[in-house]
Amino acid sequence: QVQLVESGGGLVQAGDSLRLSCAASGRTFSRKAMGWFRQAPGKEREFVAHNSWIADSTYYADYTDSVKGRFTVSRDNAKNTLYLQMNSLKPEDTAVYYCAVSNSPRVDSDPRGYDYWGQGTQVTVSS
Repeated sequence: QVQLVESGGGLVQAGDSLRLSCAASGRTFSRKAMGWFRQAPGKEREFVAHNSWIADSTYYADYTDSVKGRFTVSRDNAKNTLYLQMNSLKPEDTAVYYCAVSNSPRVDSDPRGYDYWGQGTQVTVSS
């Protein structure tokens, strides 16, 4: 049974940094796409970043425009863990952040491309 557990969320001030982790269990995902989504109160879930497998040890990352240059998605296949390094946080980054994994090696920002989801971790950025 696949399980995704996010951690690392919290309450921070604008300009601070956080690193989210997503520990996957039940199978390995080294050749599968993994991503981060977020959902703010009263809003729909939105794409944040994904990390897709291209070949061998090559991965491709993409981000929503609002986080480009501030967030970095990465993975540690030995630990079966996905990360999201978030720098220069803004109040508008406040949301519940979800980890997602696909059965496909490459997906884009469409949440329908992901097959497994974590329970989420709260990130709150105060001004």
